[in-house]
Amino acid sequence: MSRHALHALLSFVIAMITAGPGSSTLAQTSSAEEALVKKARAIHEKVITLDTHIDFSPGDLVGERNYTQRLETQFNLPNMIDGGLDALFFSIYVGQTREAQNPDAFKPAGYERAYKLAVEKFDAVLRFTREIAPDKIELALNAADVRRINAQGKKVALMGVENGYTIGEDIARVKEFYDRGARYLSLTHNGHNQLADSQTGERDGWKWNGLSPLGKQVVGELNRLGIMVDVSHASKQSMMQMAALSRAPIIASHSAPRALCDVSRNMDDEQLLALKRTGGVIQVFAYSSSIKTTRPDSPERAAALAAARKEHNLPEPTGPGQPARFQAALKKLSADGRAEYEKQLAEIDKQHPGDPPANLKDFVDHIDYAVRLIGIDHVGIASDFDGGGGVIGWNDASETFNVTLELVRRGYTEQQIEKLWGGNLLRVMDAVQRIAGELQKN
Repeated sequence: MSRHALHALLSFVIAMITAGPGSSTLAQTSSAEEALVKKARAIHEKVITLDTHIDFSPGDLVGERNYTQRLETQFNLPNMIDGGLDALFFSIYVGQTREAQNPDAFKPAGYERAYKLAVEKFDAVLRFTREIAPDKIELALNAADVRRINAQGKKVALMGVENGYTIGEDIARVKEFYDRGARYLSLTHNGHNQLADSQTGERDGWKWNGLSPLGKQVVGELNRLGIMVDVSHASKQSMMQMAALSRAPIIASHSAPRALCDVSRNMDDEQLLALKRTGGVIQVFAYSSSIKTTRPDSPERAAALAAARKEHNLPEPTGPGQPARFQAALKKLSADGRAEYEKQLAEIDKQHPGDPPANLKDFVDHIDYAVRLIGIDHVGIASDFDGGGGVIGWNDASETFNVTLELVRRGYTEQQIEKLWGGNLLRVMDAVQRIAGELQKN
């Protein structure tokens, strides 16, 4: 049972023990909560839970200290097991620098550097699943593999390429990445590249006004090979052009509805409806700043929070990789230390109010919105763990059950939860590979 669910049950049990006569209402409430948790647990253990975007460093897979151990990372195998997460897409991500900062960024030398870094990540996933932990996790290349591996009781690894920059100007590398195991590819990340405009163009201006000529060819090649077209991080024009060009369903591997959080990283209603028309799916992701817009802390609040963290030897909780380190340090506090820290936070909130960060309820609000707009068949779940993702209540893989519990609390059925947690994405994978087979015959 997750810490969240266990805490809820313990709170109710203690309340029942300490309550005196006339506590029948409390007992009924406790019984209802216990039944809810039991129902959620049964569903969580039955459905395939698939997270479509987790970032990693090669060393976390193949180093002496690796994901077979409980590292200070949001994702690792012990956390995956604790949270009941069944499958994940490792993100084969390589960033890019602006041409002003690196004149070689869009020249052969820059492309070759990025390509080699991508290959290093591909190789790390293969070695981890085939040599380091083959008894615990196995690589899947299609939806049937996912179902088979899950039925055998092992965890499932898949791979998706984040940022098509890594193929350079050689479209043959799309086939190479498919052969290495990639089953989705996003054309962009932060910053325009040789394939398409990024959502960062809302701030920086546009390069292609959507897809480049090579980018349009890449969409066709992804369809032909059976790689899902991923529109996360793309500009609206790029995304709409991909939706129009693709002959197979498209996905957003880690995005959120813009109607609830107006940032360029998210997708507006027109985009979501276009994605639905392709038969695709948006994997709503738990990235705090894309889930909820918050005001910066006042200098007084920031100073008080920093002092409280320093007193308890806690690191800064935000920034690349920091949520995992913060959570790991928090877990090491004694019960008294944790209680004292929470007391200090409550006092800081009273003296210097601030906007709380996004929590699990805020995250599931985004799932609710997408379901209402485009339907239960077109929505899924992603974390973006170790890439900046995580909200209060789902801040590492060990807390994955909390998502299912909140879905049950809101009235989602087992069938609907099965679709959200992986069924929709696996349906798209099946369709993409079926269409690829048809295209290859022509």
